[in-house]
Amino acid sequence: MEIKVNYLDNLRLEAKFDDFTVISDQPIRYKGDGSAPGPFDYFLASSAMCAAYFVKVYCNTRNIPTDNIRLSQNNIVDPEDRYKQIFRIQVELPEDISDRDRQGIVRSIERCTVKKVVQAGPDFQIELVDNLDDDTQALLTVRPDGEAATFIEGKDLPLEQTIANMSAILADLGMKIEIASWRNIVPHVWSLHIRDAASPMCFTNGKGATKEAALCSALGEFIERLSCNFFYNDQYFGQDIANSEFVHYPNEKWFQPGPKGEMPAGLLDDHCLAIYDPDGELLGTHLFDTNSGTPERGICAIPYVRQSDGEVVYFPSNLIENLYLSNGMSAGNTLPEAQVQCLSEIFERAVKKEIIENEIALPDVPEAVLARYPHIQEGIRALEAQGFPVLVKDASLGGQFPVMCVTLMNPRTGGVFASFGAHPSFQVALERSLTELLQGRSFEGLNDLPAPTFNSMAVTEPNNYVEHFIDSSGVISWRFFSARPTHAFCDWDFSGSNEDEAATLFGILEDLGHECYMAVFEDLGAPVCRILVPGYSEVYPVEDLVWDNTNMALRFREDILGLHRLSDKALVALVERLEESELDTYMKIITLIGIEFDENTVWGQLTILELKLLIYLALGELEEARELVETFLQFNDNTVERGRFYQAMQAVLEVTLDDELALEDYLVNFRRMFGDAILDAAIGSVDGTVRFHGLTPTSMALEGLDRHLRLIDSYKKLHAARRKKSAAAR
Repeated sequence: MEIKVNYLDNLRLEAKFDDFTVISDQPIRYKGDGSAPGPFDYFLASSAMCAAYFVKVYCNTRNIPTDNIRLSQNNIVDPEDRYKQIFRIQVELPEDISDRDRQGIVRSIERCTVKKVVQAGPDFQIELVDNLDDDTQALLTVRPDGEAATFIEGKDLPLEQTIANMSAILADLGMKIEIASWRNIVPHVWSLHIRDAASPMCFTNGKGATKEAALCSALGEFIERLSCNFFYNDQYFGQDIANSEFVHYPNEKWFQPGPKGEMPAGLLDDHCLAIYDPDGELLGTHLFDTNSGTPERGICAIPYVRQSDGEVVYFPSNLIENLYLSNGMSAGNTLPEAQVQCLSEIFERAVKKEIIENEIALPDVPEAVLARYPHIQEGIRALEAQGFPVLVKDASLGGQFPVMCVTLMNPRTGGVFASFGAHPSFQVALERSLTELLQGRSFEGLNDLPAPTFNSMAVTEPNNYVEHFIDSSGVISWRFFSARPTHAFCDWDFSGSNEDEAATLFGILEDLGHECYMAVFEDLGAPVCRILVPGYSEVYPVEDLVWDNTNMALRFREDILGLHRLSDKALVALVERLEESELDTYMKIITLIGIEFDENTVWGQLTILELKLLIYLALGELEEARELVETFLQFNDNTVERGRFYQAMQAVLEVTLDDELALEDYLVNFRRMFGDAILDAAIGSVDGTVRFHGLTPTSMALEGLDRHLRLIDSYKKLHAARRKKSAAAR
């Protein structure tokens, strides 16, 4: 994590990281103003709070209330060496907590991250640099040393060279990549989380059997998501990009819908239209670009090559963003390497979906076969030693597909987690299943798994597949665990050179009757491909293009961002559109309009329900506001402060709308209950002197929205690189 420090007045300092700002000061006796804790105070507090966090996690997973648990920490300084200290952490537990849980709570504190870092003794590297922003890759600690050359199956270059190449690409873009965390909870299973220090919303996870393999995985995923614009899916690019020569790629093409919104000629092909528009409801106007927000420019489309005959077919960027998420994209050292990875992921997800939705029982992998992979067995044994039974399954459906499955059971909670992996090599597919299972997870994280069910509707519900796609946390059927498998075990092998493997995987799709479309992006310096298989590789249902398209943001974005400047007439029109849209009232405005508000602000927590409530207050429609306040308080998951504001609001509304009550009779005790600031805001919201309390004014220029502006700055680096590459090619 990158922490940037700014000097304030006197000895006050400001540390900025992610979306947070921390102020430190020094005591008056040290010439400070005593206005904030000192840096060392924060350090001490971090240790105590980290310990308390791990106690909370332990208790939450076992439904143990923490109301009567107290924790304290004292640091005892050696009088002869002030740098030698004892941190004494004491925990007070209620008498009804069992001896087993008492020991478990103590063990949980032993896992405190701050404690472990202090005990390990961090290395401090202090250096002068010409420009902090140019000091990229400083935290990528795995580096090629010139001698090492570690090859793994599926990679066309050594891991060390791959890391160096990908790090250089990101450095040339001006992106400072930081490693936020590593995990290695069982042998031969590594995972990590990396992110752009300047724009932490741009992040990826990597996994592998070694530290180097996991870092390669994370860097490759970062570059593929940059190349395919995935980090910026559904987000507003801002006015500069929206009105530039190109929005997504230099080779994009814009199409105008027909007079009645008809699909324009030259967009998609007959094969795709039959899949995406089975009922004849899809219009060109459904496919306006979400990111630029410029319907007047038409439909932005990206060229893809149809693999059956090499013809170019234009796919709307809107369609890709709405249906495919990150499915079917990959970076590699070579194009065939990227293709194999890309196609493997498509099979992994499609076969997983088929297995889950059809409640297919898979065959176990025989122990004699597993014995060929001792490193994988060692990881599995480590999980089982922790009390998690592991099932290793062949998911090839009788040798049709290069897919494996590792399923973990948690007897303590009744939850299960089915993890799938795919690759033409049996070993690599199995390894990926195991590393995917533990990617970014701790042992405590395995306590949140859903229980299996015999309810087929819960398993086949479309959102369940989306949950499986995002993090494999969806529900699976008990029928999956039947001892009578639907298919016999197959000791399959599709391996060969990357060129051969790519041809094999394309061949399987062709035999299934599917058409493939591929775009290749090499403008960043690494081959990246994105493959679409209509009717096979979608994550969301095609009807979302008509009924749940993300470009619904175009109906609301400008008015919501300009909320404070809208006339009453415009506010009425906005709230009517929100009512008519029948959108989920608990959808956050972040999602609705594609703007990354700071989650710690009122904007960041704002839902459609609360926005409507504030509009009705601004319009003086108090009955409607009262009804929504009641709903808000009943299902409130906002901050405590915001909840108290609406509690005060409800009280004020009840008195105001009752002809027999007078507000002045209650003000003294209302103020004692809610405080002056909250009550004044509530009264002002009701009488019209305060509008949209807590929402800072902004506009389509995005002033004050630092989090989103950092995301746009990240995209501008990518956009500039594409513009430069395109100009050089002309």
